[in-house]
Amino acid sequence: MPKKVVAFGEVMMRLMAPGYELLAQANTLQYSFSGTGVNVASAMTKLGYDGYLVTKLPSNPLGDAAVASLQRLGVERTFISKGGNYIGMYFLENGFGQRSSRVTYTNRLESSFNTAQLSDYNLDLIAETADIIHFCGITLAMTDQVRENMKILAQKVKEKGGLVCFDCNYRPSLWSGGYAQAKRHYEDLLSLADIVMMNEQDAKFILEMETNKTSREAQLKDLIPEVAKMFDIQIIAGTHRAINGDNTHSLRGYIYKQNTFVFSKLLRFSVLDRIGAGDAFTSGVLHGELAAFPETKTVEFAATAGMLACTIVGDTPTATETEILSAMAGTIEDIKR
Repeated sequence: MPKKVVAFGEVMMRLMAPGYELLAQANTLQYSFSGTGVNVASAMTKLGYDGYLVTKLPSNPLGDAAVASLQRLGVERTFISKGGNYIGMYFLENGFGQRSSRVTYTNRLESSFNTAQLSDYNLDLIAETADIIHFCGITLAMTDQVRENMKILAQKVKEKGGLVCFDCNYRPSLWSGGYAQAKRHYEDLLSLADIVMMNEQDAKFILEMETNKTSREAQLKDLIPEVAKMFDIQIIAGTHRAINGDNTHSLRGYIYKQNTFVFSKLLRFSVLDRIGAGDAFTSGVLHGELAAFPETKTVEFAATAGMLACTIVGDTPTATETEILSAMAGTIEDIKR
């Protein structure tokens, strides 16, 4: 039987300006449905698992359209609750060169998901189902009720023997109180997590850890082992990314497991759509663990999955295991006939 990967998170409506236009320039917008939970559940489905989403959607045509989108992605809808009136939205302007991409959120805190109560979800059934459950720091930033829902659900999954994955994914614009407000909630989730996506910046700024190292890699090697020890985390993984002068991106993945760091090769590639690459990397790490890959293969697989996610339009990763392995081996053809 395929392993069951459950993601807890909000379904967002993404409205994107065409090409590299600014909102002030555009007179049309393309919409789709996404969110970290959607991306992870869908990506794991593509990799051969049963992907579930725990969320709440409005009982109106927008909610129906979101469910239809999830169905096309192959996401199981068993844990989707219906009710309320709103869906969170964000507007995306694609960056180019030295101009960063920009995301603007609207109507988010009033969405069905962010006003959901614990009673909207069948926690016991979710906990019995999940081999792995995924949570995200973006969701953690929402409301006190959402934070309570996350922590209780994570605890229930652990009690049933499932693994908890937490992606730190700190977003400054979502925390009105900044790092000081976020710190205790991150500590709560880290103490429940078995697999964590984070980097040295998270350790320095969210957890207020200190290092005398100067380079990013040295800081990473200094701080991440301390985080793993402090919170008894089995695996910590993440990426270092840079934008090059020719508008290509560079990405290098890492995994810290059993007191050892493993790094991927440095990948350099062109970007069509940046959003969702981190979720693809996370899904690659989860697949590597579930498939019992050695860490060297897992980190290369995850980094390559993140790279391929940058080559499609939309947030949601679409690559299969075969496609990712082909890209790792350098055997992707110019045109498949």
